[in-house]
Amino acid sequence: MHDNNDGTPDMTEQAAAAPIAASSTGRISSLDFIRGIAVMGILAANIVAFGQPMTAYMFPGAFAVVHSETEDWMWVAQFVLIDNKMRGLFSLLFGAGMYLFLEKAWARQQGAWLQIQRLFWLGLFGLFHYFFIWRGDILFLYACAGMAALLFVGLSRRKQLVLGLFGYLGGALLYGGFLGFLPVIADTDFGKRPAFAQMADELEADKQEALAEGELETGLISSGNYGEWVQYNFSAHTEELPFYLFMFWFETLPLMMIGMAAYRYGLFDGGIEAGRLRKWGWSLLLAGTALTVPVALWAKDGGLTYYGTLAAMAGWSKIPCGLAIFGLVALLALWGQRASGSLAERISAAGRVAFTNYLGTSVLMLFVFHGWAGGLFGKLGRGELYLVVIVTWAVMLIWSKPWLERYRFGPLEWLWRCLTYRQIFPLKR
Repeated sequence: MHDNNDGTPDMTEQAAAAPIAASSTGRISSLDFIRGIAVMGILAANIVAFGQPMTAYMFPGAFAVVHSETEDWMWVAQFVLIDNKMRGLFSLLFGAGMYLFLEKAWARQQGAWLQIQRLFWLGLFGLFHYFFIWRGDILFLYACAGMAALLFVGLSRRKQLVLGLFGYLGGALLYGGFLGFLPVIADTDFGKRPAFAQMADELEADKQEALAEGELETGLISSGNYGEWVQYNFSAHTEELPFYLFMFWFETLPLMMIGMAAYRYGLFDGGIEAGRLRKWGWSLLLAGTALTVPVALWAKDGGLTYYGTLAAMAGWSKIPCGLAIFGLVALLALWGQRASGSLAERISAAGRVAFTNYLGTSVLMLFVFHGWAGGLFGKLGRGELYLVVIVTWAVMLIWSKPWLERYRFGPLEWLWRCLTYRQIFPLKR
């Protein structure tokens, strides 16, 4: 892709000299490799919310079984190494993938309308996922944020990067200001002062409501009445969708813009010198991780309270997580360009069918945890849930590569493609 001096795409060159991503019959190997890491990692981040009440994702006190001291330290390790980072990787990759898709569309003299159709169908997949499979869906969020990101496609890569960085910083400050002070009111004597007593009572009421909802959800899922559970999702959680979008909007949209810019700067295809990429990658990853550790230890020392874990996860850790995400994507882009061997091939294959693996994992978790199938919801501790993650990783790595040796696309990738282009594509090689 050639840029003008101001960084904007040279539209006159697109037909005559299509970008590498659009003209090559191959794929950008690092994108597939990073997607594979991300789709596996996001299961590790989400497994608690699959096998325990959704509130337990951040708050160990919502577990339906005892959360031991050892598992408290597991919470710390997950917070430092995984939480928010895998979703951040996905958001960056989604932005890069959007621009790659548009490059291909421009090379065929097509416009953004094709991307809009693609995002529309993704949103429908996301809503189905949210109501019928698992409420932790990110696809609907990505569809909505992707629509907004199209407004910035025509900007230079520098402007995309700067707006994305400032947008992410602004979102981090917003989340920190909105959520960061809540444990001061809820968990300390400060909340007993007359001026804050009513707010403290309201926070406690909100906490008890969330815990009661978790108990209700546990009962519905454990009972095995799938229809009643779906009906409850529609009646109780439809109105939560706007708040859910708000909670992640100021993280997701900026990261998508940064992903677009990173792709245009050549992050994923060797356009940035390897030594420089390695230096910045390790510096950002180590700095972000080092800054996350004190937040995790503060939450642990405070007893992993409801509002303490909320503030740590969604409020105070955004900037450190951002640094770690940027460092991690730089290092994975570097390693992905050179990754070889059986394991690397299987990780990249899992990334090529990441859409199927993401939704397929949720379907598999239905069979593991819901009462009409495996019936393990609310019965496994954190350590045991990590064993489920390892087994599921093995499933991803085992099936993805042989499937792609026989078929052109993953099952859901093929369906999404057919819906987007409104035609049936051959699936078998």
